[in-house]
Amino acid sequence: MESVAQPGTGFCVLRETLFTQEAVFARAGRFAKKAVSMILPIGDENIKGGHYPIVSYGLLALNIIIFFYQASMQPEALRDFVYTWGAVPAEISRGENLITLLTSMFLHGGAGHLIGNMLFLWIFGDNIEATIGNFRFLFFYLAGGLAAHALHIFLGGSSEMPTVGASGAISAVMGAYLVMYPRSQIKMLFFVFPFRISAWLFLGVWIWQQWMAGAATMRMDSSQVSGVAYWAHIGGFLFGVLLGFYFRYSYERPKRESEARRDGYV
Repeated sequence: MESVAQPGTGFCVLRETLFTQEAVFARAGRFAKKAVSMILPIGDENIKGGHYPIVSYGLLALNIIIFFYQASMQPEALRDFVYTWGAVPAEISRGENLITLLTSMFLHGGAGHLIGNMLFLWIFGDNIEATIGNFRFLFFYLAGGLAAHALHIFLGGSSEMPTVGASGAISAVMGAYLVMYPRSQIKMLFFVFPFRISAWLFLGVWIWQQWMAGAATMRMDSSQVSGVAYWAHIGGFLFGVLLGFYFRYSYERPKRESEARRDGYV
């Protein structure tokens, strides 16, 4: 999720000389951030069998179609569209336009926003849907988005900036994935070099980044805060972790035991 009206002064500029300790650490931090940004998840280990992930693929298609519709609009019309269908925390806090809690999940603030969200949905959504079923996954996805909204609005209920994006719901999917498939291998790409890391490491680092960024926004002036709704990500992720335990012991564990019996291991 992100707030559409992003301030132009979202990052503080260090004014120390090049050789001060603060400047050295700042440069190292920027280098590390740039290096991390070049590492891209491209897939995971898909489970065998289960439900065909038609909902995951349908959500992918729907989000892409709506984005192209947004891209076809003139700037003024697009602004009105986003303010009409995006979720404005101040309005939600007053009990107004509650439908936007759902509609905002299908809008995006730019191509990068869309691509990042759809990549993560494509990687992490299908295994969960294959395990818990199509309708349960759809309900879980939408409920995760609502949970993300809840924390974001609780901490910033006076904001007049609309929030849009599927990342709150997708964060819930990632939280459930961490609990259900912690040993799964995530396929990564660094430049042109492929490698794999465990899901618990990848998702653990991801939520740590969200937590640190969210905590930093609590100490910033509103003019310095970027448009990314970190607390929505955190809220969705925590919701997904909680539901992930239920899914693991209600669906994933019985499935593994059934496969073991079928293969003659128990």
